[in-house]
Amino acid sequence: MTTLLTTHQTPTAKTHYTGDTIQGIPVIRDLAIDDLEPGHQHRFFFQGVQMGSGQHWYVPIVVAKGARAGKRVALVAGVHGDEVSPINAVQRILAELDPAQMSGAVVAAIGVSRPAVEYTQSHWPTSQGGGSLIDFNRVWPGDEIGNSAPMRHAGLLWNRLFKSNVDVAIDYHTVSTGGDFTLFIYADLGKPEIRQMAELFPVDQIKHDPGEPGTLEMAFVEAGISALTVEIGSPRIFDSLKIALTVEGSLNVLKHYRVIDGALGRTAKDVGTFVGNAFETVRSTSGGFIELLVDLKTRVTPGQKVALQRNAFGDIVAEYHASVAGEVATIARDALSEPGSRVMQILYDSAGPRPLI
Repeated sequence: MTTLLTTHQTPTAKTHYTGDTIQGIPVIRDLAIDDLEPGHQHRFFFQGVQMGSGQHWYVPIVVAKGARAGKRVALVAGVHGDEVSPINAVQRILAELDPAQMSGAVVAAIGVSRPAVEYTQSHWPTSQGGGSLIDFNRVWPGDEIGNSAPMRHAGLLWNRLFKSNVDVAIDYHTVSTGGDFTLFIYADLGKPEIRQMAELFPVDQIKHDPGEPGTLEMAFVEAGISALTVEIGSPRIFDSLKIALTVEGSLNVLKHYRVIDGALGRTAKDVGTFVGNAFETVRSTSGGFIELLVDLKTRVTPGQKVALQRNAFGDIVAEYHASVAGEVATIARDALSEPGSRVMQILYDSAGPRPLI
């Protein structure tokens, strides 16, 4: 019988194998990188929370363990199930690594919100209370004896995979279905190490952001692990250009920490990244069809018309304007918009224009 831990306990520092294999890959319920042979890539299925039927959800894990000691960097994809560019980005990063030439380790967790990934939807579906959807990025660090399956799943991953094996973390996302995003980073720029990490990515925009409670990024940071969130554009597709830039920035981070050797690629300074610390969120005031008058990365000024909305007869029922000077970061790709729906978000600096990095 497996002993459950609360979020305040620490598991034994040992890799525990269940004795099972899935498609020839061993199943583990605890990871200790020190147990693994250096200079090799190791693949596992991590035994997550049980389903209602008593079977488990399993998370694919890859550990590229270097031949020498060094920083341990986590790459996490699939916290939301419709965010597939992150999965491809992590796969491409792993393909660039040669553990025999590395220091430290890279720990990749791929598709951590298992049922959401299977259904290509943002939130984790549960059967409790007749069925509900839970945002898996609002339950971290979780609790192995928590009051929902997603919370317990997060607790297992946190206690048994991440907490004792990670020094630095990158959490990859996209916007949710129905929208679009620039190549974007959320990072607490007040922390020098995190700022340095963010500036290593050739992204469109960076938001100075202290973090949202319950997110994986904030759980890492509160545990003393430097972390940031990378948003790779659109959901449900592979955005090849943004994926390539994400891989370039991620490899820059690994080079910065001397996990791998090589010259840095492009950085935020090279591409003129726009930096802000706040969003203006424009929301629909009516129902109808949205026509966007600006696109991602458009620079806007106060009073500028950014969208209009028509009813089924083609009459204009609402016009939307920016009230700040900034850059468009997210937009709705779904034309039909209910009242209160997000039309776009504009990244700006509340203290006034900020020079580019």
